[in-house]
Amino acid sequence: MKKWIAVGFTVWLVAFFFITAVHAEVTYKFGASERIRQEIWDNLLDLKTMEQSNTTYDYNFFRFKTSLWGSADFNKDTGVFLKLTSEVYYNMGPHLYPRNSGDPKGNKFTELDENEGVVDNLYIKANNVFGLPVDLKIGRQDFFPTDKYGEGFLFSDGTPQDGSRTFYFNAAKAKWRINQEHNVDFVYITNRFQDTYLPTWRTAIENSGTYYNKKKILDVSDSQAFVVYGRDKLSDKLNIEPYYVYKMEEEVPVTSRITPVIPELDLHTVGARAVYTSGPWTFGGEFAYQIGEYDGDQSAGGYSGQDREGYGGYIFGSRKFADWKLKPEFELRFVTLSGDDPDTDKNENFDPLYSRQPYWNELLIYTYILEFYREANGVAAYWSNSQLFMAKVTMELTPDTKLALSYQYWRANEWAQPLTPHKGMFAHGYERGHLPTLFLTHKFNKNIDGFFQYEYFVPGDFYADNAKCGQFLRWNLQFKI
Repeated sequence: MKKWIAVGFTVWLVAFFFITAVHAEVTYKFGASERIRQEIWDNLLDLKTMEQSNTTYDYNFFRFKTSLWGSADFNKDTGVFLKLTSEVYYNMGPHLYPRNSGDPKGNKFTELDENEGVVDNLYIKANNVFGLPVDLKIGRQDFFPTDKYGEGFLFSDGTPQDGSRTFYFNAAKAKWRINQEHNVDFVYITNRFQDTYLPTWRTAIENSGTYYNKKKILDVSDSQAFVVYGRDKLSDKLNIEPYYVYKMEEEVPVTSRITPVIPELDLHTVGARAVYTSGPWTFGGEFAYQIGEYDGDQSAGGYSGQDREGYGGYIFGSRKFADWKLKPEFELRFVTLSGDDPDTDKNENFDPLYSRQPYWNELLIYTYILEFYREANGVAAYWSNSQLFMAKVTMELTPDTKLALSYQYWRANEWAQPLTPHKGMFAHGYERGHLPTLFLTHKFNKNIDGFFQYEYFVPGDFYADNAKCGQFLRWNLQFKI
C-alpha cells in the first residue's frame, strides 16, 4: 500500500507542477478500445500425454478487454499519460476456471473469470531536459510494440502471467541523444510478482488458479533490472544495437507451486543486435551471452549456490518484392537458445528475461510450461533449450488485408529435464516438431480491425510416443475511438 501511494504521489506531484507552470498550453487527448477474441486450445499444455484433469483439459474461451486512456501534454516536450484496463474471460469448456476453495455454494469451477481492473500505464515524460539532449520517461510504461528494444528478444512483456491484458514495466528511462546517429538508453526496472505499486480493483476469484490473496499473479517473482542499450547508425545501411543488462530475479514467493523454492538469481547479459539493409534485402541477427549465480549454499540442494550460464541468438535474411502482385516478402530465420547440460553442475538454460510472450508463435509457449516448471513456476513462454528453422512469407492481399504464412521446424539443444510429476510428457530425443502457422489481418476502417490466427503442431521424439498433435485458433476484433 505504501509503495503505490508513494509512487502515485510522486507522479502526480510532478504532473501538478507542470500543469501549474504551463497551464495555458495543456493539450488533452482521450481514447478507448474494446477487444473481443475467442481462443481454442486443442491438445496443448501436455499434448495429452498425462492423466487429464481440469488443468490439462482443452480450452475454448472468450476474452473481453476494455481500455480507457487519457494524456495531457503541457508543451511539445512534457506530458503525462494514464491508461486503465480490465479483461474478462468466459470459458466455454471443457476447461473451466477454479473457484475459491471456500466457495459457499460448493462449486469447484466457474465459467466466468471477472479478472481485475488495473492501472495499465501511468507515466510522465520530459524531453530535452534542462535544454540537454536527454529525454526522460518515468512510471508504468510499455516497451512493446512502441519504444521497443530490437525485436523484443529480451524486452517485450513485463507481466507475462496476465497474457496480453498488460505488457507494462515499472521503469525509469533516460535516453541520451548523442547525435543523429548515436543514442543510448539507461533504464531501471522494478517489476512485481503481484501489483503492489498501484491499486487494482479486486477479482471475484481470490485464491485459485492464477490469483493469490485477491490479486492476479503477474510473474514468477519480483525482479529488478538495470539496462544500458545503445543504438548506433554506422551507415545508411548498417545499424548496431549493443547492450548490457543486469537482472535480479528475487526468491520465488512462498505462494509458489514449486518445492523447493527457487532462490534469488543475479544474472548479467551482454549482447548486440545488427541489421543491414540494401534495397529490398535485409539481413540481421542478435546474440546474447548470460552469466550469473543463484543465492545460497549448494549443500542446500536445488539451485542454491549454482552458477547460471547461457546464450541465445538468431540470424535472418529477407527479400521484399514490392513490384510483384501481392508484394510478397520472404524470410529465412534460424534461432538457437541454450539448454541445460545434465553433465555439468551449472544451469545452462537461456533466460528470456522480459520476453516471455508469443514471439515466433503462440502454440509452443504452452508446451514449455511443464518443461520449465522449476524456472517458470507455471508461467508460459519460457523460451529456452530450443532451435528454430523458419521459412516465412507475408503478402498484401489488399491494401487493408495482409496474410502471413510460416513453416517452423523446432529442435532442442538438450533433453528435457522436467520435475518428476511431468516426466511422462517427454522422451529422450531432440526433435520438438513441425509447426505451420497462418496469420490473417484486416483493417475495416480507422476504428475497427481484426485478425484470424491458426497454428498446428506435429510433435517429434522430444516428446513421449503418445503425444498428440496440437492446435491453436484465435480470432480477434478491436474497436478504437
